[in-house]
Amino acid sequence: MSPTMKTSDLFGRDPAGYARFRPRYPAALFEYLGGLAPSRRRAWDCATGNGQAAVGLADHFDEVIATDASAEQLAHAERRANIRYFQAPADTVEVEGSSVDLVTVAQALHWLDLPLFYDEVRRVARPGGVLAAWCYHHITIGDAVDPVLRRLMLETVGPYWPPGRRFVEERYQTIAFPFDEIRAPELTMRAEWSLDELVGYVSTWSAVQRYREATQVDPVAAVRPALAEAWGSPEEKLEVRWPLHFRLGLVAEGVA
Repeated sequence: MSPTMKTSDLFGRDPAGYARFRPRYPAALFEYLGGLAPSRRRAWDCATGNGQAAVGLADHFDEVIATDASAEQLAHAERRANIRYFQAPADTVEVEGSSVDLVTVAQALHWLDLPLFYDEVRRVARPGGVLAAWCYHHITIGDAVDPVLRRLMLETVGPYWPPGRRFVEERYQTIAFPFDEIRAPELTMRAEWSLDELVGYVSTWSAVQRYREATQVDPVAAVRPALAEAWGSPEEKLEVRWPLHFRLGLVAEGVA
């Protein structure tokens, strides 16, 4: 990401679409993370967006603090009695030190100022606390649809992905992560979608939005006929899959 680009610039453009069309993480993910934490008193979901991960955490923790730089995203977040939403940068959370059992960053670690964020994680984590970051990249539907999506992602809008996106393409394995690592589970996010739901999701990609602004052309509308031909009946629900890629670590034993 360029020094002048903010995550709020990227994801504040269409917060309603982002909230409606982004897929939901599997329940097994939050069950697993709850078991890793030293207790289930408090979790902090950083860069929460519209609260997708925060809502999952709320089923397993007494309190969830959820922060994001974008007020527009937070305005569309799903509310729960035990979730407290705050607009704040990733290096600041208004909680006392050594009070957080689990810190999560879902599909957003590559946008953050990592040294500052990691310092804040160390400040707020209680002994034995865990940092869990994950991302997803390639979407898989089937042999007919997948090549059309790949061309859109890699060729048509490929030059418009912000630089930090490369860490997602590398499955977070090359991103700095100075903590004692925990072996990650193998989990896949799944959804049953119609063609319209897929198109809505693709329209939330940051590269698609930047392409539109730069060219005044909608790349999703241009590719829709090819998607429709590959899909079959547009109302038919197809299984959509995203493998999740993790970096998990014990914070207290992390190396500064």
